[in-house]
Amino acid sequence: MTGAALDLADIQGDILRAYGNRYGRTSYVLVGVGDAAGARQWLRDRVERVTTAVPWHGGRPQSTFNVALTRAGLAALGVSDAKIQSFSDEFVEGMAARAQDIGDLDASAPANWDPGLGTGEAHMLVTINAQSTSILEDALSELHGGLEAAAGLSIVAEVHAELLKGAREHFGFADGFSQPAIEGVSDDKAPGEGVPLANGWRALAAGEFILGYEDEESRVDPKRRLPSAPDDPLGRNGTYMVWRKLYQDVALFRRTVREASHVYPYGDERKLLAKVVGRWPNGAPLVTEAGGQPKGFDPKAPGANDFRYGDDPDGLRCPLGAHVRRSNPRDALGFEGKLTFRHRLIRRGMPYGPPLDHRTLEDDGQDRGLVFVCFNASISRQFESVQTQWLNTGNSFHLGEDSDFIIGGAHGKMTIQGDPPFFMSAQESFITMRGGEYLFVPGITALAAIADDVAG
Repeated sequence: MTGAALDLADIQGDILRAYGNRYGRTSYVLVGVGDAAGARQWLRDRVERVTTAVPWHGGRPQSTFNVALTRAGLAALGVSDAKIQSFSDEFVEGMAARAQDIGDLDASAPANWDPGLGTGEAHMLVTINAQSTSILEDALSELHGGLEAAAGLSIVAEVHAELLKGAREHFGFADGFSQPAIEGVSDDKAPGEGVPLANGWRALAAGEFILGYEDEESRVDPKRRLPSAPDDPLGRNGTYMVWRKLYQDVALFRRTVREASHVYPYGDERKLLAKVVGRWPNGAPLVTEAGGQPKGFDPKAPGANDFRYGDDPDGLRCPLGAHVRRSNPRDALGFEGKLTFRHRLIRRGMPYGPPLDHRTLEDDGQDRGLVFVCFNASISRQFESVQTQWLNTGNSFHLGEDSDFIIGGAHGKMTIQGDPPFFMSAQESFITMRGGEYLFVPGITALAAIADDVAG
């Protein structure tokens, strides 16, 4: 049964429909609020500029403008504590407070994060996407000028990201596809990206990602009760955003795989890389293309991501611990995917920092990595569940305490199934958390209510 139609004009953009490769530059500006009235006036003047989810029939804008708020930001803007307590516990606590639970430890612990992140200083996140560097510079100049002119607003941190050649991330893999198919938005992408059924696939209920609509539990509830959401007028058409700045040690990753490939008995370095990730560098899934990277693979082509792991139960084609298999197991845990489809994430990450020359195996001291962004209706059930149950530990995949090889650090061992199996030993962390926030992305009506100081 199809749920209520989505109010696209009230939902912020880049949640349901990716801006994607249309925008080569993205800047994330974290803003602190020192004066509630001045901040609300600044926000009131910009509500109508916020990019919505309405399709761009007249052509895409040269730049986009979106706003998200932290728990501290809601308070700084005058939202009452009683209203804030209606938000989810994990959002109210914040990412830094939950670092121990989600595995942000040692070098990735909040004490080592970039200044201003996870401290309560960041209240608003302004995200600007632009088609070119000059357009981005103009948009940032306008933003900076407006913030300087407003009473009590300051920039806490900025991260400038840029699409790399071939839409790849710094480890060299194509990224950003295989997003969840959403009912009423992308039903045509259901094969491979929705809910696996005995015969085919279907799109996920919109309430898995947008608050105020039926989710997968509602659709089987005789009373059709909606999932928990913040109190009116804030809940409807909003969502939770996870924002994480992840440093990538590209040189260490390259050296590790290259050295292991010298003794890998089943192929070359490229094959070993594919086994670690679960896809070939161009994005072709290993489980369907085990023999080699196919030329001209198009991840947007119909059926490109229509695959399952159930017919590869022993991981001989795609290892049980491959990164993409762990982060989205599809039907790998049995029961026709019923244990996995409620943990899907809409991912909207972007690489930051200059690429490391492909011939280089030594670090050059530059800060580079991925700004990981995801949207979900439940941070605990979706992002945190994926992070803790599938990536940080291996029990779900019968891999014991082995965490994901790419993000797992000292516990990130990996077994590549074969006869005999091949073992990748744990290394220093390839990825280090540099800071992050849990945010709320209000609908346009809710954003206007906050700006007008009538949110409660």
